[in-house]
Amino acid sequence: MDRFAVIGLGQFGGHLARSLASAGADVIAIDRDQELVEQIRDEVAMAVRMDSTDEQALKSHAVHECDTVIVGIGVGFESTALTVAVLKQLGAKHIVARSHSPVQAKILQSIGAHDIVNPEGEAAFRWSNRLMIPHLKRYLELGADVSMVQLPAPRGFHNKSLEQLRLRREFDVNLVAIKRPQEKQGEDQPVPHAAPMITTPSAETEILPGDILILVGTNDALAGLPRDDTD
Repeated sequence: MDRFAVIGLGQFGGHLARSLASAGADVIAIDRDQELVEQIRDEVAMAVRMDSTDEQALKSHAVHECDTVIVGIGVGFESTALTVAVLKQLGAKHIVARSHSPVQAKILQSIGAHDIVNPEGEAAFRWSNRLMIPHLKRYLELGADVSMVQLPAPRGFHNKSLEQLRLRREFDVNLVAIKRPQEKQGEDQPVPHAAPMITTPSAETEILPGDILILVGTNDALAGLPRDDTD
């Protein structure tokens, strides 16, 4: 079983600790605030009131021996930096630290953080993409500006082959697969087919009414795909 320590039980750290525990992980939840510790005590393997900058306190609970330690302190960069430095000195395997700016991220990485998390920035980025391309059903974010999405086949694509559509050349996106519903529901609705999913579409594959296209590309390219006004 994976073992995690989450230091800082505010909005981010508290939700993360509960989510990890719900997923079956062994979680040590740590904070200076006794009230926050008590609130989460019954939901994690261990909840401890502790000053995370205290080396002896961390050692006494073997925090540095966890598979991953997440330093999610919300207020006070000094405490975050000191905690990361102590964990690094203790030989922690994997340290994830919360930062609020690129400068903080660089400092934390220089003193031992293996990964950086900026929950506010990441949430804002996801929402900006969702607002910019609302007609796409987000499927998976693959990188900072690359996504895999689901798009109901626009009418302009219907009954055309991939060779005719030239998606890569015309729209700078790649078609990964096609979801093809099996039952016809009426005019311009899904038509019956034997295979519900086409995972290796060829140049001759035709796009049919009701198809759901699974596409990969930059967010700008995906936002430029045609859409039906009624969608």
